Amino acid sequence: MTLSLRPEHVRRYRDVARLLLKYGRGDLVPDASGALTDVRDSPGDAAADAAELALELEALGPTFVKLGQLLSTRADLLPTPYLEALGRLQDDVEPLDPAEVTQIIEDELGVRLSKAFGSFDPQPLAAASLAQVHRAEMRDGRPVAVKVQRPGIELQIRDDLDAIAEIAGLVDRHSEIGRRFGFAGMVEEFTHSMLQELDFRREARNLVVFRENLAKFDRIVVPKPIEDFTTSRVLTMDLVAGRKVTAVSPQRLLEVDGEALVNELFGAYLEQVLINGLFHADPHPGNILLTEDGRLAIVDLGMVARISGDLQEQLLKLLVAIGNGDGDEAASVAWELGERRPDVDVDEGRLHRRVAALVADEQGTALGGLSAGAIITQLSRIAGECGLRPAPELTMLGKAMLNLDETARVLAPNFRPDAAIRDRIEGIVRRRMLQSVSPSNIVSAALDAKEFAEKLPGRVNKVMESLAEGTLNLNISGIDEDALMRHIRKVANRITLGLVLAALILGAALLVRVPTSSKLFGYPTLAIVLFLLAATGAGALFAVIILGDRHN
Repeated sequence: MTLSLRPEHVRRYRDVARLLLKYGRGDLVPDASGALTDVRDSPGDAAADAAELALELEALGPTFVKLGQLLSTRADLLPTPYLEALGRLQDDVEPLDPAEVTQIIEDELGVRLSKAFGSFDPQPLAAASLAQVHRAEMRDGRPVAVKVQRPGIELQIRDDLDAIAEIAGLVDRHSEIGRRFGFAGMVEEFTHSMLQELDFRREARNLVVFRENLAKFDRIVVPKPIEDFTTSRVLTMDLVAGRKVTAVSPQRLLEVDGEALVNELFGAYLEQVLINGLFHADPHPGNILLTEDGRLAIVDLGMVARISGDLQEQLLKLLVAIGNGDGDEAASVAWELGERRPDVDVDEGRLHRRVAALVADEQGTALGGLSAGAIITQLSRIAGECGLRPAPELTMLGKAMLNLDETARVLAPNFRPDAAIRDRIEGIVRRRMLQSVSPSNIVSAALDAKEFAEKLPGRVNKVMESLAEGTLNLNISGIDEDALMRHIRKVANRITLGLVLAALILGAALLVRVPTSSKLFGYPTLAIVLFLLAATGAGALFAVIILGDRHN
Protein backbone atom coordinates (compact mmCIF):
# COMPACT_ATOMS: atom_id res chain seq x y z
CA MET A 1 0.00 0.00 0.00
CA THR A 2 1.39 3.39 -0.98
CA LEU A 3 0.25 6.98 -1.02
CA SER A 4 -0.62 8.32 -4.46
CA LEU A 5 1.00 11.70 -3.71
CA ARG A 6 3.72 13.55 -5.50
CA PRO A 7 7.14 13.14 -3.82
CA GLU A 8 7.08 16.70 -2.48
CA HIS A 9 3.68 16.02 -0.94
CA VAL A 10 4.96 12.91 0.81
CA ARG A 11 7.95 14.79 2.20
CA ARG A 12 5.87 17.72 3.37
CA TYR A 13 2.86 15.90 4.83
CA ARG A 14 4.45 12.70 6.15
CA ASP A 15 5.03 14.10 9.63
CA VAL A 16 1.57 15.63 9.76
CA ALA A 17 -0.07 12.36 8.73
CA ARG A 18 1.99 10.54 11.37
CA LEU A 19 0.95 12.99 14.08
CA LEU A 20 -2.73 12.99 13.15
CA LEU A 21 -2.92 9.21 13.04
CA LYS A 22 -0.86 8.75 16.19
CA TYR A 23 -2.81 11.25 18.27
CA GLY A 24 -6.08 10.13 16.72
CA ARG A 25 -5.31 6.62 18.03
CA GLY A 26 -4.59 5.28 14.55
CA ASP A 27 -2.02 2.62 13.81
CA LEU A 28 -0.86 3.25 10.21
CA VAL A 29 1.47 6.01 8.98
CA PRO A 30 3.26 6.57 5.65
CA ASP A 31 7.05 6.49 5.62
CA ALA A 32 9.26 8.57 3.32
CA SER A 33 8.48 6.39 0.33
CA GLY A 34 4.74 6.44 0.96
CA ALA A 35 4.53 2.88 2.32
CA LEU A 36 2.29 2.35 5.36
CA THR A 37 3.93 1.24 8.60
CA ASP A 38 2.48 0.44 12.03
CA VAL A 39 2.82 2.81 14.95
CA ARG A 40 2.76 1.14 18.35
CA ASP A 41 4.65 3.68 20.46
CA SER A 42 2.85 5.66 23.15
CA PRO A 43 2.21 9.37 22.58
CA GLY A 44 3.95 10.12 25.87
CA ASP A 45 3.10 13.31 27.67
CA ALA A 46 -0.21 14.50 26.20
CA ALA A 47 0.34 18.24 26.72
CA ALA A 48 3.81 18.18 25.15
CA ASP A 49 2.63 16.11 22.20
CA ALA A 50 -0.35 18.42 21.70
CA ALA A 51 1.96 21.44 21.62
CA GLU A 52 4.20 19.63 19.12
CA LEU A 53 1.24 18.91 16.86
CA ALA A 54 0.14 22.55 17.01
CA LEU A 55 3.64 23.76 16.10
CA GLU A 56 3.81 21.32 13.17
CA LEU A 57 0.50 22.60 11.81
CA GLU A 58 1.50 26.26 12.23
CA ALA A 59 4.72 25.62 10.33
CA LEU A 60 2.82 24.13 7.37
CA GLY A 61 0.75 27.23 6.71
CA PRO A 62 -2.84 28.48 6.68
CA THR A 63 -4.54 25.33 5.43
CA PHE A 64 -3.18 23.27 8.28
CA VAL A 65 -3.85 25.99 10.83
CA LYS A 66 -7.50 25.94 9.78
CA LEU A 67 -7.45 22.13 9.79
CA GLY A 68 -6.13 22.17 13.35
CA GLN A 69 -8.86 24.60 14.36
CA LEU A 70 -11.43 22.27 12.82
CA LEU A 71 -9.98 19.28 14.64
CA SER A 72 -10.26 21.23 17.89
CA THR A 73 -14.04 20.87 17.54
CA ARG A 74 -13.87 17.05 17.43
CA ALA A 75 -14.07 16.11 21.10
CA ASP A 76 -15.15 12.64 20.00
CA LEU A 77 -11.83 12.17 18.19
CA LEU A 78 -9.04 13.84 20.18
CA PRO A 79 -8.24 14.03 23.91
CA THR A 80 -8.73 17.27 25.82
CA PRO A 81 -5.06 18.46 25.71
CA TYR A 82 -5.14 18.35 21.91
CA LEU A 83 -8.46 20.18 21.73
CA GLU A 84 -7.02 22.96 23.87
CA ALA A 85 -3.72 23.21 21.96
CA LEU A 86 -5.39 23.18 18.54
CA GLY A 87 -8.06 25.62 19.67
CA ARG A 88 -5.34 28.19 20.40
CA LEU A 89 -3.82 27.95 16.93
CA GLN A 90 -3.18 31.36 15.38
CA ASP A 91 -1.12 32.14 12.29
CA ASP A 92 1.08 35.24 12.54
CA VAL A 93 3.49 35.80 9.67
CA GLU A 94 5.67 38.49 8.17
CA PRO A 95 3.71 41.21 6.30
CA LEU A 96 3.78 41.53 2.54
CA ASP A 97 5.98 44.05 0.78
CA PRO A 98 4.04 47.36 0.46
CA ALA A 99 4.58 47.45 -3.29
CA GLU A 100 3.03 43.98 -3.58
CA VAL A 101 0.01 45.08 -1.54
CA THR A 102 -0.44 48.13 -3.77
CA GLN A 103 -0.29 45.97 -6.89
CA ILE A 104 -2.92 43.54 -5.60
CA ILE A 105 -5.34 46.33 -4.68
CA GLU A 106 -4.91 48.15 -7.99
CA ASP A 107 -5.36 44.93 -9.99
CA GLU A 108 -8.51 44.01 -8.08
CA LEU A 109 -10.17 47.43 -7.98
CA GLY A 110 -9.01 48.49 -11.43
CA VAL A 111 -7.88 51.90 -10.24
CA ARG A 112 -4.75 53.45 -8.82
CA LEU A 113 -4.41 53.25 -5.05
CA SER A 114 -4.18 57.03 -4.73
CA LYS A 115 -7.43 57.41 -6.66
CA ALA A 116 -9.31 54.81 -4.60
CA PHE A 117 -8.31 56.06 -1.14
CA GLY A 118 -7.50 59.42 0.34
CA SER A 119 -4.75 57.79 2.42
CA PHE A 120 -3.44 54.27 2.86
CA ASP A 121 -1.13 52.99 5.62
CA PRO A 122 1.39 50.52 4.10
CA GLN A 123 2.05 49.01 7.55
CA PRO A 124 -0.66 46.40 8.31
CA LEU A 125 -2.76 46.41 11.45
CA ALA A 126 -2.56 42.60 11.45
CA ALA A 127 -0.86 40.04 9.22
CA ALA A 128 -1.84 36.38 8.88
CA SER A 129 -0.95 33.69 6.39
CA LEU A 130 -4.24 34.09 4.51
CA ALA A 131 -4.54 37.89 4.41
CA GLN A 132 -3.52 41.10 6.13
CA VAL A 133 -5.45 44.22 7.11
CA HIS A 134 -4.46 47.88 6.48
CA ARG A 135 -5.83 51.13 7.81
CA ALA A 136 -7.02 53.58 5.14
CA GLU A 137 -9.33 56.55 4.54
CA MET A 138 -11.84 57.01 1.77
CA ARG A 139 -11.57 60.20 -0.24
CA ASP A 140 -14.36 61.71 1.88
CA GLY A 141 -12.32 61.06 5.07
CA ARG A 142 -14.24 57.96 6.19
CA PRO A 143 -11.86 55.59 8.06
CA VAL A 144 -11.85 52.04 6.68
CA ALA A 145 -10.01 48.74 7.02
CA VAL A 146 -8.76 47.05 3.84
CA LYS A 147 -8.26 43.29 3.94
CA VAL A 148 -5.87 42.04 1.24
CA GLN A 149 -5.46 38.37 0.32
CA ARG A 150 -1.90 37.11 -0.06
CA PRO A 151 -0.83 36.37 -3.65
CA GLY A 152 -0.80 32.70 -4.66
CA ILE A 153 -2.52 31.62 -1.45
CA GLU A 154 -5.54 30.13 -3.24
CA LEU A 155 -3.35 27.87 -5.40
CA GLN A 156 -1.37 26.79 -2.34
CA ILE A 157 -4.53 26.03 -0.35
CA ARG A 158 -6.09 24.04 -3.18
CA ASP A 159 -2.88 22.02 -3.50
CA ASP A 160 -2.87 21.42 0.27
CA LEU A 161 -6.52 20.38 0.24
CA ASP A 162 -5.90 17.84 -2.53
CA ALA A 163 -3.10 16.25 -0.52
CA ILE A 164 -5.13 16.23 2.70
CA ALA A 165 -8.06 14.59 0.86
CA GLU A 166 -5.75 11.83 -0.41
CA ILE A 167 -4.35 11.21 3.07
CA ALA A 168 -7.88 11.15 4.56
CA GLY A 169 -9.05 8.63 1.94
CA LEU A 170 -6.05 6.42 2.67
CA VAL A 171 -6.69 6.55 6.41
CA ASP A 172 -10.38 5.69 5.92
CA ARG A 173 -9.52 2.68 3.79
CA HIS A 174 -6.67 1.22 5.85
CA SER A 175 -7.19 2.08 9.51
CA GLU A 176 -9.83 1.34 12.10
CA ILE A 177 -9.92 4.97 13.28
CA GLY A 178 -10.65 6.07 9.71
CA ARG A 179 -13.47 3.58 9.21
CA ARG A 180 -14.99 4.63 12.51
CA PHE A 181 -14.86 8.40 12.19
CA GLY A 182 -14.83 8.98 8.41
CA PHE A 183 -12.07 11.52 7.83
CA ALA A 184 -12.92 11.88 4.14
CA GLY A 185 -16.33 13.35 4.95
CA MET A 186 -14.80 15.74 7.46
CA VAL A 187 -12.19 16.87 4.93
CA GLU A 188 -14.91 17.42 2.33
CA GLU A 189 -16.75 19.78 4.71
CA PHE A 190 -13.46 21.47 5.59
CA THR A 191 -12.62 21.98 1.91
CA HIS A 192 -15.99 23.58 1.24
CA SER A 193 -15.58 25.94 4.22
CA MET A 194 -11.99 26.81 3.32
CA LEU A 195 -12.75 27.66 -0.30
CA GLN A 196 -15.68 29.82 0.77
CA GLU A 197 -13.40 31.75 3.15
CA LEU A 198 -11.10 32.60 0.23
CA ASP A 199 -13.88 34.62 -1.42
CA PHE A 200 -14.04 37.97 0.37
CA ARG A 201 -17.31 38.81 -1.37
CA ARG A 202 -18.96 36.07 0.67
CA GLU A 203 -17.50 37.56 3.86
CA ALA A 204 -18.91 40.95 2.83
CA ARG A 205 -22.37 39.38 2.49
CA ASN A 206 -21.95 37.80 5.92
CA LEU A 207 -21.17 41.22 7.37
CA VAL A 208 -24.38 42.64 5.90
CA VAL A 209 -26.49 39.74 7.20
CA PHE A 210 -25.02 39.84 10.70
CA ARG A 211 -25.43 43.62 10.92
CA GLU A 212 -29.14 43.17 10.22
CA ASN A 213 -29.58 40.18 12.53
CA LEU A 214 -27.77 41.78 15.48
CA ALA A 215 -29.05 45.34 15.06
CA LYS A 216 -31.12 45.04 18.27
CA PHE A 217 -27.98 44.51 20.40
CA ASP A 218 -26.74 47.99 21.24
CA ARG A 219 -23.42 46.79 22.70
CA ILE A 220 -22.50 44.66 19.64
CA VAL A 221 -20.82 46.18 16.58
CA VAL A 222 -20.43 44.56 13.14
CA PRO A 223 -18.41 46.50 10.51
CA LYS A 224 -20.23 47.63 7.39
CA PRO A 225 -18.63 46.55 4.08
CA ILE A 226 -18.14 48.94 1.18
CA GLU A 227 -19.34 46.91 -1.80
CA ASP A 228 -17.83 49.12 -4.53
CA PHE A 229 -14.37 48.56 -3.05
CA THR A 230 -14.74 44.82 -2.42
CA THR A 231 -13.70 41.92 -4.69
CA SER A 232 -12.91 38.24 -4.15
CA ARG A 233 -9.39 39.20 -2.93
CA VAL A 234 -9.91 42.66 -1.40
CA LEU A 235 -12.45 43.52 1.31
CA THR A 236 -13.04 47.12 2.37
CA MET A 237 -15.14 47.80 5.47
CA ASP A 238 -15.65 50.36 8.21
CA LEU A 239 -12.70 50.66 10.55
CA VAL A 240 -13.56 49.64 14.12
CA ALA A 241 -11.25 51.36 16.57
CA GLY A 242 -10.53 48.90 19.35
CA ARG A 243 -8.23 46.27 20.80
CA LYS A 244 -8.46 42.52 21.13
CA VAL A 245 -10.20 41.58 24.34
CA THR A 246 -7.14 39.63 25.49
CA ALA A 247 -4.88 42.65 24.85
CA VAL A 248 -6.90 45.16 26.90
CA SER A 249 -5.18 46.51 30.01
CA PRO A 250 -6.63 45.75 33.47
CA GLN A 251 -7.24 49.47 34.01
CA ARG A 252 -9.33 49.67 30.83
CA LEU A 253 -11.35 46.63 31.93
CA LEU A 254 -12.31 48.44 35.13
CA GLU A 255 -13.84 51.25 33.05
CA VAL A 256 -16.36 49.01 31.24
CA ASP A 257 -19.36 47.00 32.40
CA GLY A 258 -17.94 43.55 31.62
CA GLU A 259 -20.97 41.66 32.95
CA ALA A 260 -23.36 43.56 30.67
CA LEU A 261 -21.04 43.14 27.66
CA VAL A 262 -20.69 39.38 28.12
CA ASN A 263 -24.41 38.96 28.73
CA GLU A 264 -25.17 40.82 25.50
CA LEU A 265 -22.55 38.86 23.55
CA PHE A 266 -23.92 35.57 24.87
CA GLY A 267 -27.45 36.65 23.99
CA ALA A 268 -26.32 37.62 20.49
CA TYR A 269 -24.96 34.12 19.92
CA LEU A 270 -28.12 32.48 21.24
CA GLU A 271 -30.00 34.67 18.76
CA GLN A 272 -27.73 33.60 15.91
CA VAL A 273 -28.00 29.89 16.70
CA LEU A 274 -31.63 29.51 17.76
CA ILE A 275 -33.42 32.25 15.79
CA ASN A 276 -31.39 33.14 12.70
CA GLY A 277 -29.87 29.70 12.02
CA LEU A 278 -26.58 31.35 11.04
CA PHE A 279 -23.77 31.93 13.52
CA HIS A 280 -20.16 33.08 13.59
CA ALA A 281 -18.21 29.83 13.91
CA ASP A 282 -14.86 31.35 14.91
CA PRO A 283 -15.41 33.87 17.74
CA HIS A 284 -11.98 33.45 19.36
CA PRO A 285 -10.74 36.44 21.42
CA GLY A 286 -8.72 37.72 18.46
CA ASN A 287 -11.97 38.24 16.54
CA ILE A 288 -13.70 40.09 19.41
CA LEU A 289 -12.58 43.70 19.90
CA LEU A 290 -13.31 46.06 22.79
CA THR A 291 -14.06 49.36 21.07
CA GLU A 292 -13.11 52.81 22.35
CA ASP A 293 -16.75 53.56 23.24
CA GLY A 294 -17.02 50.40 25.39
CA ARG A 295 -18.78 48.04 22.98
CA LEU A 296 -17.78 44.67 21.49
CA ALA A 297 -17.03 44.38 17.78
CA ILE A 298 -17.27 41.05 15.92
CA VAL A 299 -14.79 40.90 13.04
CA ASP A 300 -13.53 38.28 10.55
CA LEU A 301 -16.82 36.68 9.49
CA GLY A 302 -15.29 34.44 6.86
CA MET A 303 -16.24 31.27 8.74
CA VAL A 304 -19.92 30.88 9.53
CA ALA A 305 -22.14 27.84 10.14
CA ARG A 306 -25.77 27.23 9.22
CA ILE A 307 -28.32 25.30 11.28
CA SER A 308 -31.57 23.83 9.97
CA GLY A 309 -34.91 24.46 11.67
CA ASP A 310 -35.18 20.92 13.03
CA LEU A 311 -31.67 21.09 14.46
CA GLN A 312 -32.48 24.46 16.02
CA GLU A 313 -35.32 22.81 17.93
CA GLN A 314 -32.99 20.09 19.23
CA LEU A 315 -30.30 22.60 20.23
CA LEU A 316 -32.91 24.71 21.99
CA LYS A 317 -33.95 21.69 24.04
CA LEU A 318 -30.30 20.91 24.77
CA LEU A 319 -29.49 24.43 25.98
CA VAL A 320 -32.64 24.53 28.10
CA ALA A 321 -31.69 21.19 29.66
CA ILE A 322 -28.17 22.44 30.37
CA GLY A 323 -29.46 25.69 31.83
CA ASN A 324 -31.92 23.83 34.08
CA GLY A 325 -29.44 21.12 35.03
CA ASP A 326 -31.74 18.45 33.53
CA GLY A 327 -29.27 15.67 32.73
CA ASP A 328 -31.91 13.16 31.55
CA GLU A 329 -33.31 15.58 28.96
CA ALA A 330 -29.80 16.55 27.82
CA ALA A 331 -28.96 12.87 27.36
CA SER A 332 -32.12 12.29 25.30
CA VAL A 333 -31.32 15.24 23.04
CA ALA A 334 -27.69 14.12 22.66
CA TRP A 335 -28.99 10.71 21.58
CA GLU A 336 -31.23 12.31 18.95
CA LEU A 337 -28.41 14.53 17.67
CA GLY A 338 -25.96 11.66 17.16
CA GLU A 339 -25.52 9.69 13.95
CA ARG A 340 -25.72 5.89 14.27
CA ARG A 341 -22.92 4.04 12.52
CA PRO A 342 -23.90 0.56 11.27
CA ASP A 343 -20.49 -0.94 12.11
CA VAL A 344 -20.42 0.29 15.73
CA ASP A 345 -22.52 -0.89 18.66
CA VAL A 346 -24.20 2.02 20.46
CA ASP A 347 -24.47 1.85 24.26
CA GLU A 348 -27.55 4.00 24.87
CA GLY A 349 -27.71 3.25 28.58
CA ARG A 350 -24.10 4.30 29.14
CA LEU A 351 -24.68 7.49 27.13
CA HIS A 352 -27.66 8.49 29.28
CA ARG A 353 -25.86 7.75 32.53
CA ARG A 354 -22.73 9.72 31.64
CA VAL A 355 -24.54 12.74 30.17
CA ALA A 356 -26.96 12.92 33.09
CA ALA A 357 -24.06 12.75 35.54
CA LEU A 358 -22.10 15.43 33.64
CA VAL A 359 -24.94 17.96 33.61
CA ALA A 360 -26.04 17.24 37.18
CA ASP A 361 -22.51 17.61 38.55
CA GLU A 362 -22.03 20.97 36.84
CA GLN A 363 -25.39 22.53 37.65
CA GLY A 364 -24.85 26.09 38.81
CA THR A 365 -21.13 26.09 37.99
CA ALA A 366 -19.71 29.51 37.08
CA LEU A 367 -17.02 30.06 34.48
CA GLY A 368 -14.37 29.21 37.03
CA GLY A 369 -15.41 25.61 36.49
CA LEU A 370 -16.99 23.81 33.54
CA SER A 371 -18.87 26.12 31.17
CA ALA A 372 -21.73 25.65 28.73
CA GLY A 373 -19.24 25.31 25.87
CA ALA A 374 -17.23 22.73 27.79
CA ILE A 375 -20.42 20.78 28.56
CA ILE A 376 -21.37 20.69 24.86
CA THR A 377 -17.81 19.60 23.97
CA GLN A 378 -17.93 16.87 26.61
CA LEU A 379 -21.31 15.75 25.26
CA SER A 380 -19.69 15.27 21.86
CA ARG A 381 -16.87 13.26 23.43
CA ILE A 382 -19.27 11.04 25.38
CA ALA A 383 -21.37 10.44 22.26
CA GLY A 384 -18.28 9.37 20.32
CA GLU A 385 -17.12 7.02 23.10
CA CYS A 386 -20.60 5.45 23.25
CA GLY A 387 -20.65 4.72 19.50
CA LEU A 388 -22.43 7.81 18.11
CA ARG A 389 -20.96 10.28 15.63
CA PRO A 390 -21.86 13.77 16.92
CA ALA A 391 -23.57 16.16 14.54
CA PRO A 392 -21.01 18.55 12.96
CA GLU A 393 -23.17 21.51 13.98
CA LEU A 394 -23.02 20.39 17.62
CA THR A 395 -19.23 20.28 17.61
CA MET A 396 -19.05 23.67 15.88
CA LEU A 397 -21.42 25.12 18.47
CA GLY A 398 -19.33 23.69 21.28
CA LYS A 399 -16.21 25.27 19.79
CA ALA A 400 -17.92 28.65 19.40
CA MET A 401 -19.18 28.54 22.99
CA LEU A 402 -15.71 27.66 24.25
CA ASN A 403 -14.30 30.69 22.45
CA LEU A 404 -17.01 32.85 24.01
CA ASP A 405 -16.03 31.48 27.41
CA GLU A 406 -12.47 32.74 26.90
CA THR A 407 -13.79 36.24 26.20
CA ALA A 408 -16.11 36.04 29.20
CA ARG A 409 -13.28 35.04 31.54
CA VAL A 410 -11.49 38.27 30.66
CA LEU A 411 -14.48 40.63 30.87
CA ALA A 412 -16.62 38.98 33.58
CA PRO A 413 -15.00 36.06 35.44
CA ASN A 414 -18.18 35.40 37.45
CA PHE A 415 -20.51 35.25 34.46
CA ARG A 416 -23.03 32.40 34.72
CA PRO A 417 -23.97 30.97 31.29
CA ASP A 418 -26.67 28.73 32.79
CA ALA A 419 -28.39 31.79 34.28
CA ALA A 420 -28.07 33.66 30.97
CA ILE A 421 -29.72 30.77 29.16
CA ARG A 422 -32.61 30.68 31.63
CA ASP A 423 -33.08 34.45 31.42
CA ARG A 424 -33.25 34.55 27.63
CA ILE A 425 -34.86 31.25 26.77
CA GLU A 426 -38.44 32.44 27.32
CA GLY A 427 -37.98 35.28 24.85
CA ILE A 428 -36.33 32.94 22.33
CA VAL A 429 -39.19 30.43 22.55
CA ARG A 430 -41.71 33.26 22.13
CA ARG A 431 -39.89 34.52 19.03
CA ARG A 432 -39.78 31.04 17.52
CA MET A 433 -43.52 30.72 18.11
CA LEU A 434 -44.07 34.06 16.39
CA GLN A 435 -41.89 32.93 13.49
CA SER A 436 -44.13 29.89 13.03
CA VAL A 437 -47.17 32.18 12.63
CA SER A 438 -45.42 34.77 10.48
CA PRO A 439 -47.29 36.08 7.41
CA SER A 440 -45.09 34.03 5.06
CA ASN A 441 -45.79 30.80 6.98
CA ILE A 442 -49.52 31.60 7.13
CA VAL A 443 -49.60 32.22 3.37
CA SER A 444 -47.74 28.94 2.77
CA ALA A 445 -50.16 27.03 4.99
CA ALA A 446 -53.12 28.69 3.25
CA LEU A 447 -51.78 27.66 -0.15
CA ASP A 448 -51.35 24.07 1.07
CA ALA A 449 -54.91 24.07 2.40
CA LYS A 450 -56.19 25.52 -0.87
CA GLU A 451 -54.43 22.80 -2.85
CA PHE A 452 -55.81 20.12 -0.51
CA ALA A 453 -59.36 21.47 -0.83
CA GLU A 454 -59.15 21.65 -4.64
CA LYS A 455 -57.87 18.10 -5.02
CA LEU A 456 -60.00 16.47 -2.31
CA PRO A 457 -63.21 15.89 -4.40
CA GLY A 458 -61.26 14.24 -7.22
CA ARG A 459 -59.37 12.00 -4.83
CA VAL A 460 -62.60 10.98 -3.05
CA ASN A 461 -64.23 10.15 -6.44
CA LYS A 462 -61.27 7.93 -7.36
CA VAL A 463 -61.57 6.02 -4.08
CA MET A 464 -65.32 5.54 -4.48
CA GLU A 465 -64.97 4.36 -8.09
CA SER A 466 -62.28 1.85 -7.14
CA LEU A 467 -64.47 0.59 -4.28
CA ALA A 468 -67.52 0.22 -6.56
CA GLU A 469 -65.50 -1.63 -9.23
CA GLY A 470 -63.81 -3.89 -6.69
CA THR A 471 -60.34 -2.71 -7.66
CA LEU A 472 -59.46 -0.97 -4.39
CA ASN A 473 -56.09 -2.21 -3.13
CA LEU A 474 -54.85 -1.74 0.41
CA ASN A 475 -51.10 -2.00 0.92
CA ILE A 476 -50.47 -2.99 4.51
CA SER A 477 -46.89 -3.06 5.70
CA GLY A 478 -45.64 -4.84 8.76
CA ILE A 479 -46.44 -8.47 7.67
CA ASP A 480 -43.47 -10.80 7.33
CA GLU A 481 -44.45 -12.65 4.15
CA ASP A 482 -41.50 -15.06 4.32
CA ALA A 483 -42.41 -16.18 7.84
CA LEU A 484 -46.07 -16.52 6.82
CA MET A 485 -45.18 -18.76 3.87
CA ARG A 486 -42.96 -20.94 6.07
CA HIS A 487 -45.84 -21.54 8.47
CA ILE A 488 -48.22 -22.32 5.58
CA ARG A 489 -45.74 -24.89 4.24
CA LYS A 490 -45.49 -26.53 7.66
CA VAL A 491 -49.28 -26.83 7.88
CA ALA A 492 -49.46 -28.29 4.34
CA ASN A 493 -46.74 -30.83 5.16
CA ARG A 494 -48.58 -31.94 8.30
CA ILE A 495 -51.83 -32.36 6.37
CA THR A 496 -50.05 -34.37 3.67
CA LEU A 497 -48.37 -36.60 6.26
CA GLY A 498 -51.75 -37.16 7.98
CA LEU A 499 -53.32 -38.24 4.68
CA VAL A 500 -50.46 -40.68 4.05
CA LEU A 501 -50.86 -42.16 7.54
CA ALA A 502 -54.63 -42.49 7.01
CA ALA A 503 -53.98 -44.30 3.70
CA LEU A 504 -51.58 -46.70 5.43
CA ILE A 505 -54.15 -47.52 8.11
CA LEU A 506 -56.91 -47.99 5.55
CA GLY A 507 -54.70 -50.21 3.39
CA ALA A 508 -53.68 -52.32 6.40
CA ALA A 509 -57.34 -52.79 7.40
CA LEU A 510 -58.20 -54.04 3.92
CA LEU A 511 -55.23 -56.41 3.85
CA VAL A 512 -56.32 -58.03 7.13
CA ARG A 513 -59.20 -59.75 5.25
CA VAL A 514 -56.94 -61.11 2.50
CA PRO A 515 -56.12 -64.91 3.01
CA THR A 516 -52.35 -65.53 3.10
CA SER A 517 -49.93 -68.12 4.52
CA SER A 518 -47.55 -65.40 5.82
CA LYS A 519 -48.84 -64.25 9.16
CA LEU A 520 -47.54 -62.22 12.10
CA PHE A 521 -49.32 -62.21 15.47
CA GLY A 522 -52.11 -64.15 13.73
CA TYR A 523 -52.65 -61.48 11.05
CA PRO A 524 -51.28 -61.06 7.54
CA THR A 525 -47.67 -59.84 7.78
CA LEU A 526 -48.07 -56.98 5.26
CA ALA A 527 -51.07 -55.63 7.16
CA ILE A 528 -49.13 -55.66 10.46
CA VAL A 529 -46.15 -53.87 8.82
CA LEU A 530 -48.45 -51.14 7.46
CA PHE A 531 -50.06 -50.73 10.91
CA LEU A 532 -46.62 -50.38 12.53
CA LEU A 533 -45.51 -47.77 9.96
CA ALA A 534 -48.73 -45.81 10.51
CA ALA A 535 -48.30 -45.96 14.29
CA THR A 536 -44.65 -44.80 14.08
CA GLY A 537 -45.56 -41.96 11.71
CA ALA A 538 -48.48 -40.91 13.88
CA GLY A 539 -46.25 -40.83 16.98
CA ALA A 540 -43.62 -38.77 15.20
CA LEU A 541 -46.24 -36.32 13.87
CA PHE A 542 -47.75 -36.01 17.34
CA ALA A 543 -44.34 -35.28 18.89
CA VAL A 544 -43.51 -32.64 16.26
CA ILE A 545 -46.85 -30.92 16.74
CA ILE A 546 -46.65 -30.87 20.54
CA LEU A 547 -43.01 -29.73 20.71
CA GLY A 548 -43.38 -27.19 17.91
CA ASP A 549 -46.51 -25.61 19.35
CA ARG A 550 -44.94 -25.45 22.82
CA HIS A 551 -41.84 -23.72 21.36
CA ASN A 552 -43.93 -21.17 19.46
